[in-house]
Amino acid sequence: MPRLSMKQMPRDVWVLSLVALLVAVGFGVMVPVLPVFARSFDVSQFEVGAVISAFALARLVMGPFCGRLNRAIGERVALGIGIGIVALSTAGAGLSRSYLQLLVLRGAGGIGSAMFSVAAMTLLLASVGPELRGRASAAYSGGFLIGGMAGPAVGGLLAAISIRAPFFFYAGTLVLAGAAGLALLSRSQIRPTDKTGEAALSFADAWRRPGYQLACAANFSTGWQAQGARSTLVPLLVVEVLHEPTSWTGVAFAVAAVVQAVVLQPAGRLVDTRGRRPMLVAGLLICAASSALIPFASNMAWLIVILCIFGVGSAVMSTAPTAMVGDVIGGSGGTPVAVFQMSSDLGSIVGPLAVGALADHYPLPIAFGIGAVLMAAIGIWSGSGLRRTNA
Repeated sequence: MPRLSMKQMPRDVWVLSLVALLVAVGFGVMVPVLPVFARSFDVSQFEVGAVISAFALARLVMGPFCGRLNRAIGERVALGIGIGIVALSTAGAGLSRSYLQLLVLRGAGGIGSAMFSVAAMTLLLASVGPELRGRASAAYSGGFLIGGMAGPAVGGLLAAISIRAPFFFYAGTLVLAGAAGLALLSRSQIRPTDKTGEAALSFADAWRRPGYQLACAANFSTGWQAQGARSTLVPLLVVEVLHEPTSWTGVAFAVAAVVQAVVLQPAGRLVDTRGRRPMLVAGLLICAASSALIPFASNMAWLIVILCIFGVGSAVMSTAPTAMVGDVIGGSGGTPVAVFQMSSDLGSIVGPLAVGALADHYPLPIAFGIGAVLMAAIGIWSGSGLRRTNA
């Protein structure tokens, strides 16, 4: 296989990475603000959580319709419309005068987010051949990661001006992202024979491929463990077990995110050159082992080290499953891409609820351990197929 460099990456990959960066910066701006804004309507903590969950739930419900809808109107147009829906709903949420208005508008944003994310993933996979899918996935994930790192800091500064200001900033970054996508992405329609010459797979056909099943299962487990155990329980661990101020949670997550960002491109290169399954197995087992160790960290230094190791595994998990899906569907889009995205959304919804319930009744190692066992089991399942031809 000839040696390929990032310079040979198609323009659409860089445009989509820029779009991801702009979307993630805006979304990150909302992280420190949204719960506080919802609470300002004098509602319960459960109702605050409902505002946050409404976005993810709407994404999940909209997911099954995105493949056919996006193909009907074109992925580039669907990306622009989806981002536009999120922008309008976000600006409306910033003007909300009641809790119900905020809840409904956040849910509406999830509909647009589903359209955007499925269209963007379809365009990404169709823009490159199999020899570059790992690195293309790394570039795209890197846009989200860097934007997500910068966003909360900007959100904190904007909140000092007004609790509503971050909503309008987010809407602005979304307008820029949508404009960039519509103006800079190639205008060619995704065809069933793009890149491979093979007909596009239906979801039923894709699901029969072990590689696709593994990718969806891995995506679900990553959503569960990253959004569930890590994001939900680590802040509690820092404050209630290690007896450190809340600010240390942000420091730990920021350091781990930097490590993940640094490892993304090498991970993508290995996914392309060493194979999808071997790297998927490595990523799953690294995440499983490190997350199982998190509750046993005796101080902040060890916790940061363990979270950095988890970040290395997460970098692999940001690239290998996506590349596997691209191999299965041959660069075309449709429902298989939507379901792949939905698997992560489902894990992100179920995970926090499950680990929260476990942490209420059992020690923290149990809550962390369930997700670790899930990831390890999927890794072993993937490893059992290493000697077979990749699906």
